[in-house]
Amino acid sequence: MPPRPSLDDSEISGSYLKGSGPGGQKINKTNSAVQLIHIPTNTVVKCQATRSQSQNRKIAKQILAQKVELLEKGDQSRAAIVTNVKKKRKASKIKKSKRKYRALEEEKRRKRIEAGLEEAGENEIDEVGEVEVEEQATSKSDVTFDKAENDGR
Repeated sequence: MPPRPSLDDSEISGSYLKGSGPGGQKINKTNSAVQLIHIPTNTVVKCQATRSQSQNRKIAKQILAQKVELLEKGDQSRAAIVTNVKKKRKASKIKKSKRKYRALEEEKRRKRIEAGLEEAGENEIDEVGEVEVEEQATSKSDVTFDKAENDGR
């Protein structure tokens, strides 16, 4: 991983603003929100994460540094690399979960076939182990017609 980005304080100008939103009177009356501007890139960040000016300034400075690095380095920035790693981990978890449930369904289907509960013509199992299901009537008129027959009309 690349090191965390940092900015020089001479490149940053900031101001304190009144906050808004949930938090009541304390947020709305005090200047706890921070707005930082990176002068060379003209990037603006506003932060109102906490009621403390110093904590908001620290958080805003970190966010501003990430944004500036993303503008300068693009896909090679730390934020982009971290995002890609998270996406890959999530995709891997989803793939593993799908594989697990597919195997469980296959096992259930095989047990039903062995027990004779399913007809061989209804579902056919390939050599690969995938299941092919015959198409069912999906049009609205077929479904309505079937309901009418079942109701005795």
